[in-house]
Amino acid sequence: MEEKKFDLNSIIGFALIFGIIVWMFYLNQPTPEEIAAEKAKKEQVTSEKKTDKQTTTDFVTENTAIAVNPLDSVALSNAKTQLGAFAYSASLPSAKNEYTKIENEVLSLKINNRGGYISEALLKNFKTYDSVPVYLIKDGKNASFNINFGTTDNRILNTQDLFFEPTVTKNGDNTIVSMKLKVSEAKFLEYRYEMKPNDYMVDFTIRSQGLQQVINSSQKINLDWKLQGIRHAKSAAYENRYTEIKYEYDGGKDDYVGAGEFADDEEQNVSWIAFNQHFFTSILLTDTPFKTTSFTSKNIAGNTELDDKDIKVTREFSASIPLELQGGEINYAMDWYYGPTDYKIVNAYDRNLDEIVPLGWGIFGIINRYLFIPFFGFLSGFLPYGIAIVVMTIIVRIVLSPVTYKSYLSQAKMKVLRPEINEINEKYKDNAMKKQQETMALYGKAGVNPMSGCLPALMQIPVFYALFNFFPSAFQLRQKSFLWADDLSSYDTIAELPFTIPFYGDHISLFPILASIAIFIYMTMTTGQTMQTQQPGMPNMKFIMYLSPVMMLFFFNNYASGLSLYYFISNLITIGIMLVIKNVIIDEDKIHAKIQENKKKPKKQGKFQTKMKELMEQAEQQKGKKK
Repeated sequence: MEEKKFDLNSIIGFALIFGIIVWMFYLNQPTPEEIAAEKAKKEQVTSEKKTDKQTTTDFVTENTAIAVNPLDSVALSNAKTQLGAFAYSASLPSAKNEYTKIENEVLSLKINNRGGYISEALLKNFKTYDSVPVYLIKDGKNASFNINFGTTDNRILNTQDLFFEPTVTKNGDNTIVSMKLKVSEAKFLEYRYEMKPNDYMVDFTIRSQGLQQVINSSQKINLDWKLQGIRHAKSAAYENRYTEIKYEYDGGKDDYVGAGEFADDEEQNVSWIAFNQHFFTSILLTDTPFKTTSFTSKNIAGNTELDDKDIKVTREFSASIPLELQGGEINYAMDWYYGPTDYKIVNAYDRNLDEIVPLGWGIFGIINRYLFIPFFGFLSGFLPYGIAIVVMTIIVRIVLSPVTYKSYLSQAKMKVLRPEINEINEKYKDNAMKKQQETMALYGKAGVNPMSGCLPALMQIPVFYALFNFFPSAFQLRQKSFLWADDLSSYDTIAELPFTIPFYGDHISLFPILASIAIFIYMTMTTGQTMQTQQPGMPNMKFIMYLSPVMMLFFFNNYASGLSLYYFISNLITIGIMLVIKNVIIDEDKIHAKIQENKKKPKKQGKFQTKMKELMEQAEQQKGKKK
């Protein structure tokens, strides 16, 4: 009996979709250049692996800040030797490691006297996967904010080592904290914070007063901001996949720093910088764009031998920003955002911050912004989140059902023509060009387009890829349960493994298994519809039929269970639609009769078909002459 295989035209749609999946995972992997760059920049030695517990790095230098008793003349003299004019700040009562705390309904900040920067940022309404409060900065150990500058008396100073004097005031319902690094009561460098009620955005200003004769304008003034991303999700590896630096430049363009083990970048006219941690982010915005900014991103979680469960931090970010003087003074109006990467929240600021949410590029992002986000928001407004996913999937598949019908109808027509195609293949098996001519002539007479089976699949790719980006980035799904999944934004677990399977993980997720089974059934049904003889040199499509569900199973075992739930329901509905089309809507006898009727009608060929036919006939004639 003749061995049966897939028809390439009938499965090309699925192949394209599967290729998109592989392509997306390929893009998430570090490039050889990124790996090489990391190896070139590494200075750590293997002895650093002696610790069995990952800890955050304290970015603030120890034992370098100077605080003196103003009555101690010797200490004050030593301070002046080291700090020059800024020795005055070391003699104030604020010259000790204390902090000022400000908070509203959603955000709590601690601002340290030493360095004047935010040493703790707590999001009050969220918990981590293990029910710990969500800190973006904790105890000042995983972040630093420092201005490095030279003085006119030839000193190089760092604000993180100096003491600021705090003042707390009110502006209506807003709380204002002024941190001043003083040369005198009238001369200072000020960090000014203004917190509004129920808001994640904090107004922030850096300005100096009376320091024209203190700051050396001929030397570079550099602002360095560093942060290590504290782990918040159940899977550090999955969270790390979406943890990266994003920034806006040139008045509205946005970009990101690569996700390799070590990546760096440099850009001009930067208006905001986001140290993005998947579902939470720290953003520095400026009204006066930074003319030049250098970024680095170091993969901490992916560069450790620790088990995923023991990882405490994901990536280490840094931004180096040269500041410019205006009339001999520093003056920058900025903002801090410490909060969730919730599309609805960040988009409301109208600062292009929605770009930090990974919704996909081009048309895919547009579909998510203007279709799926509002539609899902509407459904989840009155339905549980898991049910909302199911309902949205059903509606999407119903809307796309005409496309499915077109694809299946094309497959049915090809099935009817298969005996005649096989006859042509056998008759002209030694003449590939003649075989192609006769096959095209048959398609023309029957009114069948062999490409019509893959075109509908191409139409579905934008929806497929948009949803692939939507579910992992949907903040609403975070820590929302459905059936056995306790968090739709993370993988579901029905069993823990005592070992780790490469590329699969140390657990078993049920939704990916169900989705893979549904995909296999769908492909089996497609095989039954489009079986034909395997063409020489063509890939073994039956092997792909078995391989694809297995690869999907491995890919999605660590992905958001909401995404796997969507694929499972989507394939179930597709199977149902195909059964209805096959058994109720499509009548193969009628299709056969219609094709035979089309063959009898004179078929007017288009210019392109006529030209192709002429070229093939010419090629056939030349081939005959050579013989």
